[in-house]
Amino acid sequence: MKSFKFKSLKKKEQLCSLGSISKEVYFVKSGLLRLYYLHKGNEITAFLFSENLFASAFPSFLEQKPSEQVLEALENTEVFFISKDNLEQLYKDVPKFNIVTRKLAEQRFINAQRFFVSHLTQTPEERYRQFSQNFPDLIQRVPQHIIASFLGITPVSLSRIRNRKKKSV
Repeated sequence: MKSFKFKSLKKKEQLCSLGSISKEVYFVKSGLLRLYYLHKGNEITAFLFSENLFASAFPSFLEQKPSEQVLEALENTEVFFISKDNLEQLYKDVPKFNIVTRKLAEQRFINAQRFFVSHLTQTPEERYRQFSQNFPDLIQRVPQHIIASFLGITPVSLSRIRNRKKKSV
């Protein structure tokens, strides 16, 4: 599809920086992207996008306002991307694409709700166990301090959880 273009990213390269306006949506062909917030000097990981997922700083992209999030490559990454203008044109040219993106948005909403509820109802150990079961490849690919941030715990707490898990095996 000619609406999408290809881009190779180096590790740590940012696709959207704090205060910039996100103008593109990305499809991860290979590699790994991280979306995070800065809060009191700390990076708080909001989401990890691995292969076959669509990624963006969506509030900035949809509202065309300065981003409160940073989207960066955690590894060398290859993405296909589409600009907001081209996406709007694609909606007009291929009306069924509206259905595809609505389904993706619905799934993203469901995942966000599950994530939010897990932070309210599960212990850190339960969140780590669920993360390691659902994303075993990310346990090896993502630095531990980023996993801890994503789970809403400190790196020290994650280390303790992992050590208890090793002893119980």
